[in-house]
Amino acid sequence: MKKKSFVWHPNTQMKEWDSFNEIVKSKGMYLIDSDGNNYFDAVGSMWCNVWGHSKPELTNAISRQCKKLQHSSMFNLTNEPAERLAKSLIKISPGMHKVFYSDNGSSAMEIAIKMALQYWNNIGETKKTKIATLENGYHGDTFGAMAVGYVPEFFGKFKKQLFPTIQIPVPNKYRIPKGYDYLDYQNYCLDKVEKKFSNDDKIASFVMESGAQVAGGVIIFPKGFQTKISKLCKKYNILLVLDEIATGFGRLGSMVQYTEQKSIPDIVSFGKMLTGGYLTMAATLANKKIYDSFLGQFNDWKHLFHGHTYTGNPISAAVANENLKLYKKNNLIKKIQKTSKIFEEYYDKILEIKTVGDIRHKGMLMGIELVKDKKNKTPINPKKSINKIFFEEGRKHGIYLRTLGNIIMLVPPLAISEEELDFLLNRTMDTIKSAENKTT
Repeated sequence: MKKKSFVWHPNTQMKEWDSFNEIVKSKGMYLIDSDGNNYFDAVGSMWCNVWGHSKPELTNAISRQCKKLQHSSMFNLTNEPAERLAKSLIKISPGMHKVFYSDNGSSAMEIAIKMALQYWNNIGETKKTKIATLENGYHGDTFGAMAVGYVPEFFGKFKKQLFPTIQIPVPNKYRIPKGYDYLDYQNYCLDKVEKKFSNDDKIASFVMESGAQVAGGVIIFPKGFQTKISKLCKKYNILLVLDEIATGFGRLGSMVQYTEQKSIPDIVSFGKMLTGGYLTMAATLANKKIYDSFLGQFNDWKHLFHGHTYTGNPISAAVANENLKLYKKNNLIKKIQKTSKIFEEYYDKILEIKTVGDIRHKGMLMGIELVKDKKNKTPINPKKSINKIFFEEGRKHGIYLRTLGNIIMLVPPLAISEEELDFLLNRTMDTIKSAENKTT
């Protein structure tokens, strides 16, 4: 039974929804509503779920920690789960030296931006105040994150309130400007980066998602693209800040995506899968050079002026520690690399569907771009929201889908089995086909 909601739901045109299905429990890959209907969680509860729902090891870790210490401030104090987690994060993150905790990905990126800007101030390079970033990147919904990750469709109404950033085009293989092939356009984008870097000594940092743009349309970076940007940052003495909130911890097939991309940053943020998707937590890691610049006498005012009430929450840290243990115990990264090949087996079948223009995939992430006609690549644009259409059609086929614009996102729990992924892909194709008359 649907319920009238007193909640203002995120990224939702509330006029379209007079009631919502109430989820009352979950198990494995499924969410279960109050009527007993099962929904295969195709978006991993907004990209954060690792093992599926109700994983005993994780729920038990939460329960154990709740009995000992529920919360204690990190202001002048510490706690064992947070210290143990920080040590583990540094161990798996080459080049990183210290961990700053926050509550969510947007905050983690705000912290990264503040670290990068204050670093230059702390060492006396006060003119370095500009941020460069990729067009259509996404780093969160708070004001600093919106400025750095400016997606016009999401944030256009706030543009006048955002601080300016230097935007560099990103090579989208499906939408290449006339006169270019894919390699030419990659080189054009990299040339733009170097020209901006060489002509502006006020650039403090370059901020980008690591490995792929996710919310910006599932744009997978071509091989070597991020590596070359990393080298340009070093060449022109610009800090590299990476966002692995959605792309790290196995989502793209490696534990720490920047190691695969051969682009060790100065600052990196993690989130989403950090706790297996069970509690909210994020972390911003900095190298020793960054951290040391914040050291000094109190009256030097070099320390980082940032803090959250729930920074380093011991319950969140405890479940994150158990989550990392499970990654190792189950050899999850290797499993992801094997299971994700199932996606590739469906490319041709999915592309045969009338409204599918393009597929972009890496690891446990797939974006299916829907178009009115394949020749002109015109995005579908029905009167009812695309998200509403595909939620309703997906529900009929037993899957929970969430779209971003005209792109269907498949971001399942990372530990999904090959059989479950087969089920999800077949049901997704059925959903797209059944929605055709509503989207064209």
